[in-house]
Amino acid sequence: MGEPERDGPDRDEVDRIVAAWRRERPDLDVAPLEVLSRVSRLARHLDLARREAFAGRGLESWEFDVLSALRRAGEPYRLTPTQLVRQTLVTSGTMTNRIARLAERGLVERTTSEADLRSVLVRLTPAGRDVVDGALEELVAGEREILAALPPAEQADVATALKRLLRPFDDR
Repeated sequence: MGEPERDGPDRDEVDRIVAAWRRERPDLDVAPLEVLSRVSRLARHLDLARREAFAGRGLESWEFDVLSALRRAGEPYRLTPTQLVRQTLVTSGTMTNRIARLAERGLVERTTSEADLRSVLVRLTPAGRDVVDGALEELVAGEREILAALPPAEQADVATALKRLLRPFDDR
């Protein structure tokens, strides 16, 4: 990719960063920065938007992660702690702490598995369902607003390209 136009209307901060690196390190191909620096910057903006959406419901991001995993499980909205660990990519010790904190708030409850009395299940309470549903509605509305700059066909193209980039990480 060539150096972007110096003062064009579509020039962004990444264009400025890439141009500076090309000036300072002409020996180095910095083209990956044109894609991945934008992904990184977008991820930071999305993280802030998500935190805002969750804060409106009194949730932290990690709380939404656990509650939404339970909600997506479908009726009766319960999973084992091990299933929650797999879905949220945290350690079992971290998950134990998170379950305890959510239970204190009345958003989840621990139950014993009917199939195996030694096994614990974590169940989403009606209050937890209301909170996660409201947070999801706010999240989706905010993300729809962010994507409004792209027509649906371009959104689909971006989703496909990102899926290809993520697949090797998800397959690990």
